[in-house]
Amino acid sequence: MMSMRLVDCEVQTEEFSLLLPESGSENNVLDKGMKHQHNSASPKETFMRKGGKKCIYLLVILTLMGGAGFVYLGFYCPDSVCSLRPLSLVRSGKNDIHPTKQLHVFSDTLDQFHFRTDGVGQPLLNTARTAMGPSFDDVVARDFQFDIEDHDVIVFLHIQKTGGTTFGKHLVGDLDLARQCECRRRVKKRCTCLRPGKNSFETWLFSRHSTGWRCGLHADWTELTSCVDDVMDKLEDNEIKRRYFYITMLRHPIHRFLSEFHHVRRGATWRNTRLLCQGRRATKEEMPPCYHTETWENVTLDEFMACSSNLAINRQTRMLADLSLVGCYNTSMMTPEDRGRIMLLSAKNNLKKMAFYGLTEEQEISQYLFEVTFNLRFRVRFRQFNQTITDMAMKNFDTETIKRIEELNSLDIELYNYAVKLLQQRFKKLSAQDKHFHEHFHNMGGIFSWAEIESEE
Repeated sequence: MMSMRLVDCEVQTEEFSLLLPESGSENNVLDKGMKHQHNSASPKETFMRKGGKKCIYLLVILTLMGGAGFVYLGFYCPDSVCSLRPLSLVRSGKNDIHPTKQLHVFSDTLDQFHFRTDGVGQPLLNTARTAMGPSFDDVVARDFQFDIEDHDVIVFLHIQKTGGTTFGKHLVGDLDLARQCECRRRVKKRCTCLRPGKNSFETWLFSRHSTGWRCGLHADWTELTSCVDDVMDKLEDNEIKRRYFYITMLRHPIHRFLSEFHHVRRGATWRNTRLLCQGRRATKEEMPPCYHTETWENVTLDEFMACSSNLAINRQTRMLADLSLVGCYNTSMMTPEDRGRIMLLSAKNNLKKMAFYGLTEEQEISQYLFEVTFNLRFRVRFRQFNQTITDMAMKNFDTETIKRIEELNSLDIELYNYAVKLLQQRFKKLSAQDKHFHEHFHNMGGIFSWAEIESEE
Protein backbone atom coordinates (compact mmCIF):
# COMPACT_ATOMS: atom_id res chain seq x y z
CA MET A 1 0.00 0.00 0.00
CA MET A 2 1.30 3.44 -0.90
CA SER A 3 2.15 5.65 2.11
CA MET A 4 1.72 9.45 2.19
CA ARG A 5 3.91 12.01 4.01
CA LEU A 6 2.56 15.44 5.03
CA VAL A 7 4.98 18.31 4.43
CA ASP A 8 4.75 21.70 6.09
CA CYS A 9 4.76 24.25 3.29
CA GLU A 10 5.53 27.22 5.56
CA VAL A 11 8.93 25.95 6.68
CA GLN A 12 10.14 26.11 3.08
CA THR A 13 9.39 29.83 2.57
CA GLU A 14 12.91 31.10 3.20
CA GLU A 15 14.47 28.43 1.03
CA PHE A 16 12.09 29.08 -1.88
CA SER A 17 12.81 32.84 -1.73
CA LEU A 18 16.47 32.08 -2.32
CA LEU A 19 15.66 30.04 -5.39
CA LEU A 20 14.04 32.99 -7.20
CA PRO A 21 16.18 34.32 -10.12
CA GLU A 22 17.68 37.80 -9.63
CA SER A 23 20.05 40.01 -11.64
CA GLY A 24 23.32 41.70 -10.73
CA SER A 25 26.80 40.60 -9.72
CA GLU A 26 25.87 40.17 -6.11
CA ASN A 27 23.14 37.85 -7.16
CA ASN A 28 25.58 35.86 -9.28
CA VAL A 29 27.74 35.33 -6.26
CA LEU A 30 24.68 34.35 -4.28
CA ASP A 31 23.67 31.97 -7.04
CA LYS A 32 27.06 30.29 -6.96
CA GLY A 33 26.88 30.04 -3.20
CA MET A 34 23.44 28.58 -3.37
CA LYS A 35 24.49 26.15 -6.09
CA HIS A 36 27.31 24.96 -3.89
CA GLN A 37 24.92 24.76 -0.92
CA HIS A 38 22.44 22.86 -3.04
CA ASN A 39 25.06 20.40 -4.22
CA SER A 40 26.11 19.78 -0.65
CA ALA A 41 22.55 19.54 0.73
CA SER A 42 21.55 16.40 2.51
CA PRO A 43 19.01 14.00 0.96
CA LYS A 44 16.52 15.05 3.65
CA GLU A 45 16.74 18.74 2.63
CA THR A 46 16.36 17.83 -1.03
CA PHE A 47 13.23 15.84 -0.25
CA MET A 48 11.72 18.75 1.73
CA ARG A 49 12.32 21.15 -1.16
CA LYS A 50 10.49 18.82 -3.52
CA GLY A 51 7.70 18.38 -0.98
CA GLY A 52 7.26 22.15 -0.76
CA LYS A 53 6.81 22.41 -4.50
CA LYS A 54 4.17 19.70 -4.38
CA CYS A 55 2.30 21.68 -1.72
CA ILE A 56 2.27 24.75 -3.96
CA TYR A 57 0.99 22.74 -6.93
CA LEU A 58 -1.70 21.14 -4.77
CA LEU A 59 -2.92 24.51 -3.50
CA VAL A 60 -3.13 25.87 -7.06
CA ILE A 61 -5.10 22.83 -8.25
CA LEU A 62 -7.53 23.02 -5.32
CA THR A 63 -8.08 26.74 -5.94
CA LEU A 64 -8.87 26.14 -9.62
CA MET A 65 -11.23 23.28 -8.79
CA GLY A 66 -13.04 25.38 -6.20
CA GLY A 67 -13.47 28.24 -8.66
CA ALA A 68 -14.81 25.91 -11.34
CA GLY A 69 -17.29 24.41 -8.87
CA PHE A 70 -18.55 27.84 -7.84
CA VAL A 71 -19.07 28.87 -11.47
CA TYR A 72 -21.02 25.66 -12.16
CA LEU A 73 -23.27 26.01 -9.12
CA GLY A 74 -23.86 29.68 -9.70
CA PHE A 75 -24.61 29.63 -13.42
CA TYR A 76 -25.31 26.16 -14.79
CA CYS A 77 -26.88 24.10 -12.04
CA PRO A 78 -30.70 23.84 -12.50
CA ASP A 79 -32.88 25.98 -10.27
CA SER A 80 -34.77 22.99 -8.94
CA VAL A 81 -31.59 21.24 -7.82
CA CYS A 82 -29.22 23.90 -6.51
CA SER A 83 -29.75 26.24 -3.63
CA LEU A 84 -27.39 29.14 -4.37
CA ARG A 85 -29.51 32.25 -4.43
CA PRO A 86 -28.61 35.75 -5.63
CA LEU A 87 -31.56 36.93 -3.54
CA SER A 88 -29.56 36.11 -0.44
CA LEU A 89 -27.90 39.48 -0.91
CA VAL A 90 -31.20 41.12 -0.15
CA ARG A 91 -32.05 38.84 2.75
CA SER A 92 -28.70 38.56 4.49
CA GLY A 93 -28.50 42.20 5.47
CA LYS A 94 -24.72 42.10 4.97
CA ASN A 95 -24.59 44.03 1.74
CA ASP A 96 -23.32 47.59 1.90
CA ILE A 97 -25.62 48.76 -0.90
CA HIS A 98 -28.43 51.01 0.27
CA PRO A 99 -31.68 48.96 0.44
CA THR A 100 -33.57 51.18 -2.00
CA LYS A 101 -30.80 51.04 -4.59
CA GLN A 102 -30.41 47.31 -4.02
CA LEU A 103 -34.09 46.68 -4.65
CA HIS A 104 -33.94 48.67 -7.89
CA VAL A 105 -31.04 46.48 -9.05
CA PHE A 106 -33.08 43.32 -8.43
CA SER A 107 -36.09 44.91 -10.10
CA ASP A 108 -34.07 45.47 -13.27
CA THR A 109 -32.68 41.93 -13.05
CA LEU A 110 -36.13 40.36 -12.75
CA ASP A 111 -37.36 42.52 -15.60
CA GLN A 112 -34.52 41.45 -17.90
CA PHE A 113 -34.78 37.74 -17.08
CA HIS A 114 -38.53 37.69 -17.48
CA PHE A 115 -38.66 39.33 -20.87
CA ARG A 116 -35.55 37.64 -22.30
CA THR A 117 -37.19 34.23 -22.25
CA ASP A 118 -38.06 32.60 -25.55
CA GLY A 119 -41.75 32.81 -24.84
CA VAL A 120 -44.33 32.56 -22.14
CA GLY A 121 -43.85 29.44 -20.07
CA GLN A 122 -40.20 28.81 -20.89
CA PRO A 123 -37.88 28.12 -17.93
CA LEU A 124 -35.79 30.96 -16.50
CA LEU A 125 -32.46 29.15 -16.28
CA ASN A 126 -30.37 31.86 -14.65
CA THR A 127 -32.97 33.93 -12.86
CA ALA A 128 -32.89 34.54 -9.13
CA ARG A 129 -33.45 31.19 -7.48
CA THR A 130 -36.22 30.43 -5.04
CA ALA A 131 -36.90 27.82 -2.44
CA MET A 132 -39.37 26.14 -4.77
CA GLY A 133 -38.83 22.64 -6.08
CA PRO A 134 -39.25 21.27 -9.61
CA SER A 135 -41.09 23.53 -12.03
CA PHE A 136 -43.71 22.58 -14.60
CA ASP A 137 -41.01 22.36 -17.26
CA ASP A 138 -38.92 20.07 -15.06
CA VAL A 139 -41.86 17.79 -14.40
CA VAL A 140 -43.13 17.45 -17.97
CA ALA A 141 -39.59 16.87 -19.18
CA ARG A 142 -39.80 13.71 -17.04
CA ASP A 143 -36.64 14.69 -15.18
CA PHE A 144 -38.52 15.33 -11.94
CA GLN A 145 -41.66 13.20 -12.05
CA PHE A 146 -43.72 13.34 -8.88
CA ASP A 147 -43.24 10.15 -6.89
CA ILE A 148 -45.87 9.73 -4.17
CA GLU A 149 -43.98 6.74 -2.72
CA ASP A 150 -40.67 8.57 -2.33
CA HIS A 151 -40.12 11.90 -0.50
CA ASP A 152 -42.05 14.22 -2.83
CA VAL A 153 -44.59 16.65 -1.34
CA ILE A 154 -47.31 18.69 -3.06
CA VAL A 155 -47.59 22.12 -1.40
CA PHE A 156 -50.89 23.92 -2.00
CA LEU A 157 -50.75 27.73 -1.81
CA HIS A 158 -54.37 28.59 -1.05
CA ILE A 159 -55.50 32.09 -2.11
CA GLN A 160 -58.87 33.23 -0.76
CA LYS A 161 -61.95 33.05 -2.99
CA THR A 162 -60.27 31.31 -5.91
CA GLY A 163 -61.89 27.92 -5.48
CA GLY A 164 -59.05 26.70 -3.29
CA THR A 165 -61.23 25.08 -0.65
CA THR A 166 -63.13 23.10 -3.29
CA PHE A 167 -59.92 22.07 -5.04
CA GLY A 168 -58.34 21.19 -1.68
CA LYS A 169 -61.26 18.88 -0.91
CA HIS A 170 -60.76 17.16 -4.25
CA LEU A 171 -57.10 16.58 -3.39
CA VAL A 172 -57.85 14.76 -0.14
CA GLY A 173 -61.10 13.09 -1.13
CA ASP A 174 -61.32 12.43 -4.86
CA LEU A 175 -57.91 11.28 -6.11
CA ASP A 176 -57.67 7.66 -7.20
CA LEU A 177 -54.79 6.54 -4.98
CA ALA A 178 -53.31 3.23 -3.88
CA ARG A 179 -53.71 4.57 -0.33
CA GLN A 180 -56.59 6.97 0.18
CA CYS A 181 -56.44 9.90 2.58
CA GLU A 182 -58.19 9.09 5.85
CA CYS A 183 -60.57 11.95 6.59
CA ARG A 184 -62.11 12.86 9.94
CA ARG A 185 -64.84 15.23 8.89
CA ARG A 186 -66.05 15.79 12.45
CA VAL A 187 -62.61 16.83 13.71
CA LYS A 188 -61.64 20.10 11.99
CA LYS A 189 -62.44 18.48 8.63
CA ARG A 190 -58.87 17.19 8.56
CA CYS A 191 -57.48 14.28 6.54
CA THR A 192 -54.33 12.22 6.98
CA CYS A 193 -52.64 11.69 3.61
CA LEU A 194 -49.88 9.11 4.01
CA ARG A 195 -47.84 7.52 1.27
CA PRO A 196 -48.32 4.05 -0.12
CA GLY A 197 -45.24 1.84 -0.19
CA LYS A 198 -42.05 1.88 1.86
CA ASN A 199 -42.39 5.41 3.32
CA SER A 200 -45.83 4.74 4.74
CA PHE A 201 -45.46 7.10 7.71
CA GLU A 202 -44.71 10.17 5.59
CA THR A 203 -47.13 12.82 4.29
CA TRP A 204 -47.29 13.59 0.56
CA LEU A 205 -49.63 16.63 0.72
CA PHE A 206 -49.13 19.96 2.53
CA SER A 207 -52.48 21.75 2.51
CA ARG A 208 -55.22 23.10 4.71
CA HIS A 209 -57.18 19.84 4.63
CA SER A 210 -54.19 17.60 5.31
CA THR A 211 -51.68 19.37 7.55
CA GLY A 212 -53.78 22.41 8.46
CA TRP A 213 -52.56 26.02 8.50
CA ARG A 214 -49.11 25.05 9.79
CA CYS A 215 -47.40 28.01 8.09
CA GLY A 216 -50.13 30.46 8.98
CA LEU A 217 -53.70 31.12 7.86
CA HIS A 218 -53.68 31.39 4.06
CA ALA A 219 -49.88 31.58 4.03
CA ASP A 220 -48.50 33.29 0.93
CA TRP A 221 -45.47 32.38 -1.19
CA THR A 222 -43.06 34.30 1.06
CA GLU A 223 -44.30 32.49 4.17
CA LEU A 224 -44.63 29.01 2.66
CA THR A 225 -41.20 28.77 1.06
CA SER A 226 -39.48 29.76 4.29
CA CYS A 227 -41.61 27.51 6.47
CA VAL A 228 -42.63 24.23 4.82
CA ASP A 229 -39.43 22.26 5.23
CA ASP A 230 -39.04 23.00 8.96
CA VAL A 231 -42.69 22.19 9.60
CA MET A 232 -42.46 18.90 7.71
CA ASP A 233 -39.38 17.93 9.74
CA LYS A 234 -41.29 18.56 12.96
CA LEU A 235 -44.45 16.82 11.78
CA GLU A 236 -42.59 13.66 10.83
CA ASP A 237 -39.81 14.01 13.39
CA ASN A 238 -37.37 13.30 10.62
CA GLU A 239 -34.96 15.56 8.76
CA ILE A 240 -34.98 14.15 5.25
CA LYS A 241 -34.42 15.71 1.87
CA ARG A 242 -37.76 16.28 0.19
CA ARG A 243 -38.81 17.71 -3.16
CA TYR A 244 -41.64 20.23 -2.98
CA PHE A 245 -44.08 20.67 -5.86
CA TYR A 246 -45.93 23.98 -5.44
CA ILE A 247 -49.45 24.40 -6.78
CA THR A 248 -52.18 27.07 -6.58
CA MET A 249 -55.47 28.26 -8.06
CA LEU A 250 -56.18 31.69 -9.57
CA ARG A 251 -59.45 33.44 -10.42
CA HIS A 252 -60.55 36.42 -12.49
CA PRO A 253 -59.55 39.42 -10.31
CA ILE A 254 -62.83 41.34 -10.49
CA HIS A 255 -64.92 38.30 -9.60
CA ARG A 256 -62.49 37.29 -6.86
CA PHE A 257 -62.41 40.81 -5.36
CA LEU A 258 -66.21 41.07 -5.28
CA SER A 259 -66.51 37.56 -3.88
CA GLU A 260 -64.18 38.52 -1.04
CA PHE A 261 -66.17 41.72 -0.49
CA HIS A 262 -69.40 39.73 -0.06
CA HIS A 263 -67.64 37.29 2.24
CA VAL A 264 -66.27 40.08 4.45
CA ARG A 265 -69.72 41.68 4.62
CA ARG A 266 -70.96 38.40 6.09
CA GLY A 267 -68.33 38.56 8.85
CA ALA A 268 -65.16 36.94 7.49
CA THR A 269 -61.95 38.53 8.81
CA TRP A 270 -58.98 36.11 8.43
CA ARG A 271 -57.79 37.96 11.52
CA ASN A 272 -55.21 35.29 12.34
CA THR A 273 -53.26 35.77 9.11
CA ARG A 274 -49.63 36.29 10.15
CA LEU A 275 -48.27 38.40 7.26
CA LEU A 276 -44.81 37.06 8.06
CA CYS A 277 -41.83 38.21 6.00
CA GLN A 278 -38.11 37.87 6.72
CA GLY A 279 -38.85 36.50 10.17
CA ARG A 280 -41.19 39.20 11.44
CA ARG A 281 -44.85 40.16 11.22
CA ALA A 282 -46.15 43.27 9.56
CA THR A 283 -46.76 46.00 12.13
CA LYS A 284 -49.98 47.98 12.53
CA GLU A 285 -48.12 51.02 11.24
CA GLU A 286 -47.24 49.12 8.05
CA MET A 287 -50.71 47.57 7.66
CA PRO A 288 -53.27 49.80 9.45
CA PRO A 289 -56.54 47.96 10.15
CA CYS A 290 -59.46 48.85 7.90
CA TYR A 291 -61.96 48.52 10.76
CA HIS A 292 -61.86 48.75 14.58
CA THR A 293 -64.70 46.42 15.51
CA GLU A 294 -64.70 42.63 15.74
CA THR A 295 -65.64 42.26 12.08
CA TRP A 296 -66.28 44.41 9.04
CA GLU A 297 -69.86 43.23 8.63
CA ASN A 298 -72.19 45.23 6.40
CA VAL A 299 -69.30 47.24 4.94
CA THR A 300 -70.26 49.08 1.75
CA LEU A 301 -68.33 48.54 -1.45
CA ASP A 302 -67.11 52.15 -1.38
CA GLU A 303 -65.73 51.66 2.14
CA PHE A 304 -64.18 48.36 1.13
CA MET A 305 -62.35 49.97 -1.77
CA ALA A 306 -61.35 53.11 0.14
CA CYS A 307 -59.04 51.32 2.62
CA SER A 308 -55.55 51.38 1.10
CA SER A 309 -54.33 48.58 3.38
CA ASN A 310 -57.17 46.26 2.37
CA LEU A 311 -55.43 42.95 1.55
CA ALA A 312 -58.18 42.08 -0.91
CA ILE A 313 -56.64 44.57 -3.34
CA ASN A 314 -54.25 42.78 -5.72
CA ARG A 315 -54.30 39.83 -3.33
CA GLN A 316 -53.20 37.25 -5.91
CA THR A 317 -50.12 39.24 -6.94
CA ARG A 318 -49.08 39.86 -3.35
CA MET A 319 -49.54 36.25 -2.33
CA LEU A 320 -47.45 34.94 -5.22
CA ALA A 321 -44.63 37.51 -5.04
CA ASP A 322 -41.40 37.36 -3.06
CA LEU A 323 -42.14 40.23 -0.69
CA SER A 324 -38.55 40.48 0.51
CA LEU A 325 -37.81 42.13 -2.84
CA VAL A 326 -39.95 45.12 -1.91
CA GLY A 327 -39.08 45.48 1.75
CA CYS A 328 -41.92 43.20 2.91
CA TYR A 329 -44.82 45.35 4.16
CA ASN A 330 -42.75 48.52 4.54
CA THR A 331 -44.11 50.60 1.66
CA SER A 332 -41.79 53.55 2.33
CA MET A 333 -38.78 51.96 0.65
CA MET A 334 -39.87 52.80 -2.90
CA THR A 335 -42.60 54.40 -4.96
CA PRO A 336 -45.91 52.56 -5.36
CA GLU A 337 -45.15 52.21 -9.08
CA ASP A 338 -41.78 50.52 -8.48
CA ARG A 339 -43.21 48.35 -5.74
CA GLY A 340 -46.06 47.20 -7.94
CA ARG A 341 -43.80 46.47 -10.90
CA ILE A 342 -41.40 44.37 -8.85
CA MET A 343 -44.19 42.43 -7.18
CA LEU A 344 -45.86 41.72 -10.51
CA LEU A 345 -42.66 40.45 -12.12
CA SER A 346 -41.89 38.32 -9.11
CA ALA A 347 -45.41 36.87 -9.05
CA LYS A 348 -45.21 36.00 -12.74
CA ASN A 349 -41.87 34.27 -12.28
CA ASN A 350 -43.06 32.29 -9.27
CA LEU A 351 -46.24 31.28 -11.06
CA LYS A 352 -44.20 30.14 -14.04
CA LYS A 353 -41.98 28.01 -11.83
CA MET A 354 -44.84 26.27 -10.05
CA ALA A 355 -45.32 22.64 -10.98
CA PHE A 356 -49.03 23.33 -11.47
CA TYR A 357 -51.62 26.06 -11.20
CA GLY A 358 -55.25 26.08 -12.30
CA LEU A 359 -57.84 28.71 -13.15
CA THR A 360 -61.29 28.74 -11.62
CA GLU A 361 -62.69 29.70 -15.00
CA GLU A 362 -60.97 26.75 -16.73
CA GLN A 363 -61.92 23.79 -14.57
CA GLU A 364 -61.63 21.00 -17.13
CA ILE A 365 -58.31 22.19 -18.56
CA SER A 366 -56.96 22.68 -15.04
CA GLN A 367 -57.99 19.17 -14.07
CA TYR A 368 -56.38 17.69 -17.17
CA LEU A 369 -53.11 19.56 -16.55
CA PHE A 370 -52.96 18.39 -12.95
CA GLU A 371 -53.59 14.76 -13.87
CA VAL A 372 -50.95 14.71 -16.61
CA THR A 373 -48.39 16.69 -14.63
CA PHE A 374 -48.57 14.49 -11.52
CA ASN A 375 -49.71 11.25 -13.15
CA LEU A 376 -52.65 11.16 -10.74
CA ARG A 377 -56.35 10.81 -11.58
CA PHE A 378 -59.48 12.32 -10.02
CA ARG A 379 -62.58 10.19 -9.72
CA VAL A 380 -64.75 13.25 -10.45
CA ARG A 381 -64.91 15.70 -13.32
CA PHE A 382 -64.59 19.45 -12.75
CA ARG A 383 -67.41 20.70 -14.96
CA GLN A 384 -67.73 24.40 -15.71
CA PHE A 385 -70.89 26.35 -14.92
CA ASN A 386 -71.25 29.76 -16.47
CA GLN A 387 -72.46 31.91 -13.58
CA THR A 388 -71.69 32.44 -9.92
CA ILE A 389 -73.46 34.54 -7.31
CA THR A 390 -70.78 37.16 -7.92
CA ASP A 391 -71.48 37.19 -11.66
CA MET A 392 -75.14 37.87 -11.02
CA ALA A 393 -74.34 40.54 -8.41
CA MET A 394 -72.10 42.39 -10.87
CA LYS A 395 -75.18 43.34 -12.83
CA ASN A 396 -76.09 45.64 -9.94
CA PHE A 397 -72.89 47.69 -10.28
CA ASP A 398 -72.54 50.54 -12.74
CA THR A 399 -69.73 50.86 -15.25
CA GLU A 400 -67.88 53.45 -13.19
CA THR A 401 -67.77 51.15 -10.14
CA ILE A 402 -66.42 48.24 -12.18
CA LYS A 403 -63.79 50.57 -13.64
CA ARG A 404 -62.66 51.59 -10.13
CA ILE A 405 -62.35 47.94 -9.14
CA GLU A 406 -60.26 47.27 -12.23
CA GLU A 407 -57.94 50.18 -11.46
CA LEU A 408 -57.48 49.03 -7.87
CA ASN A 409 -56.64 45.50 -9.01
CA SER A 410 -54.58 46.35 -12.08
CA LEU A 411 -51.68 44.13 -10.95
CA ASP A 412 -53.95 41.13 -10.50
CA ILE A 413 -55.55 41.74 -13.90
CA GLU A 414 -52.16 41.73 -15.62
CA LEU A 415 -51.09 38.64 -13.68
CA TYR A 416 -54.33 36.86 -14.59
CA ASN A 417 -54.02 37.70 -18.29
CA TYR A 418 -50.50 36.29 -18.19
CA ALA A 419 -51.75 33.17 -16.39
CA VAL A 420 -54.45 32.57 -19.02
CA LYS A 421 -51.90 32.63 -21.85
CA LEU A 422 -49.48 30.41 -19.95
CA LEU A 423 -52.22 27.90 -19.09
CA GLN A 424 -53.31 27.66 -22.71
CA GLN A 425 -49.74 27.11 -23.80
CA ARG A 426 -49.24 24.35 -21.22
CA PHE A 427 -52.49 22.70 -22.26
CA LYS A 428 -51.55 22.84 -25.93
CA LYS A 429 -48.13 21.37 -25.21
CA LEU A 430 -49.31 18.47 -23.05
CA SER A 431 -52.35 17.61 -25.15
CA ALA A 432 -50.14 17.43 -28.25
CA GLN A 433 -47.83 15.00 -26.47
CA ASP A 434 -50.69 12.86 -25.16
CA LYS A 435 -51.39 10.02 -27.61
CA HIS A 436 -54.65 9.28 -25.80
CA PHE A 437 -55.71 12.90 -25.27
CA HIS A 438 -59.32 12.64 -26.47
CA GLU A 439 -59.98 9.48 -24.49
CA HIS A 440 -58.37 10.94 -21.37
CA PHE A 441 -59.97 14.38 -21.57
CA HIS A 442 -63.51 13.15 -22.24
CA ASN A 443 -63.41 10.48 -19.55
CA MET A 444 -62.61 12.68 -16.57
CA GLY A 445 -65.71 12.09 -14.41
CA GLY A 446 -67.88 13.98 -11.93
CA ILE A 447 -69.34 17.48 -11.50
CA PHE A 448 -67.85 20.74 -10.21
CA SER A 449 -70.12 23.19 -8.37
CA TRP A 450 -69.70 26.96 -8.42
CA ALA A 451 -71.94 27.24 -5.38
CA GLU A 452 -69.24 25.62 -3.27
CA ILE A 453 -66.77 28.37 -4.15
CA GLU A 454 -69.03 31.21 -3.07
CA SER A 455 -69.46 29.66 0.38
CA GLU A 456 -65.76 28.99 0.92
CA GLU A 457 -63.94 30.41 3.92
